Amino acid sequence: MKVAIIGAGVAGLTAAYDLARTGHAVTVYEAAPVAGGLASGFRDQHWDWPLERFYHHLFETDTAMKVLVREIGFSDRLFFRRPITAQWWNGRAYALDGVLPILRFPAVPFVDRLRFGLLAAYLKYATNNWQALERVTAAEWTSRWGGPHIYREIWRPLLEGKFGPHADEVNMAWLWARLKARSFRLGYFVGGFQAFCDALLERVRRLGAVVYTAAPVAALNALANDVWQIMAGGERAGAAEDVDAVIVTGSPGLLARLAPHLPNDYLGHLRRLRSMGAVVMTIALRQRLLTDGTYWLMPPKREFPFLALVEHTNFIEAAHYGGDHLIYCGDYLDPDHEYFRLTPDELLQRFLPALARVNPHFEPSWVRAYWLHREPYAQPIVPVNHGRNIPPLATPLRGLYWASMSQVYPWDRGTNYAVELGRRVASEIDRYAAELRMRGGGVVLREHL
Repeated sequence: MKVAIIGAGVAGLTAAYDLARTGHAVTVYEAAPVAGGLASGFRDQHWDWPLERFYHHLFETDTAMKVLVREIGFSDRLFFRRPITAQWWNGRAYALDGVLPILRFPAVPFVDRLRFGLLAAYLKYATNNWQALERVTAAEWTSRWGGPHIYREIWRPLLEGKFGPHADEVNMAWLWARLKARSFRLGYFVGGFQAFCDALLERVRRLGAVVYTAAPVAALNALANDVWQIMAGGERAGAAEDVDAVIVTGSPGLLARLAPHLPNDYLGHLRRLRSMGAVVMTIALRQRLLTDGTYWLMPPKREFPFLALVEHTNFIEAAHYGGDHLIYCGDYLDPDHEYFRLTPDELLQRFLPALARVNPHFEPSWVRAYWLHREPYAQPIVPVNHGRNIPPLATPLRGLYWASMSQVYPWDRGTNYAVELGRRVASEIDRYAAELRMRGGGVVLREHL
């Protein structure tokens, strides 16, 4: 069967890999000049390795990713370490990357620290009933069972930092999934995530799939006999391809724009799926900022102009980046937030005082270079009973499928779940192909065979 995939992120490439292996003719269209989606990287002329536009790492529990890495022969490039993650409180950073550091955290009384440990253990090891947890907000559940000290100093900053004005809407299943699926040891690739995406891209092409980059899709046209026509743009402008099935891996808004002939009630449902965007500034410093070795610092959003301060080179050696000490200042924000409009220099000036706060010796002269990356679709908002909002991978139009981070729920978005999603939608396409064979095939299928 002929299949078109819109988007060469991890989900799209994984689907292409599985479909090409089972004999389908696959074409992938990617709007960006490189593959990888949100996991793609960029490179300064001084660096040996590219760096992710949006900070990335794996967890030891990311089984789907590890299986795929092994299948494409990339396991020798994956390694795991245990960097320091910390929370900012009362003017300094406190490590929260293990049982003992949590028990030593002075922001809450010792008895409440024990209570927090028991609560976290219950969520991680003792329950899988996320369906019950999604019926209540994370704010309500954690304040009730964790007590006011834990809620105020640990849970509330996490919810506010991640979801801002939507913190009180988020259901408890989202928080359960974060605790359930994550580990203290974190993984990374030799050559960064771009090296993995390039290896997967190469394997997909060796299997016979065609992948176009710098080729956004302009429109999808539904033809007779369940055939879809792909109208390309960019470097493929004017090109058209007829296929049996289409997978769209982008945002709800992208699907609605490409296929406005979807039923009105379905389009309305897509528009009700809300999400936040990501704004991440990467700064190359001449000196280390977090001198205690902290990799990931979570500052309270009420006091800092960003959600996360990540010193990548406290996790991966600066030697791979020409000696630069690389930090990320990142945040999840509504797409209409002013950070999506400010120039890189304007945003840098907002962030510099915060860097001096975590290291009083910091001076603006430490900044060698900086880059700003923005993405309006990066974090779905998951209210109470959100499971009812998740549409199936198959849309109401035969042969049209949608596979996005909105559908990995209750898990949080990430490359591991992008792999799972890509494999799920590939399986559905296989079943659709079997159905077409039972019916005698569509027009394009007969021509292709």
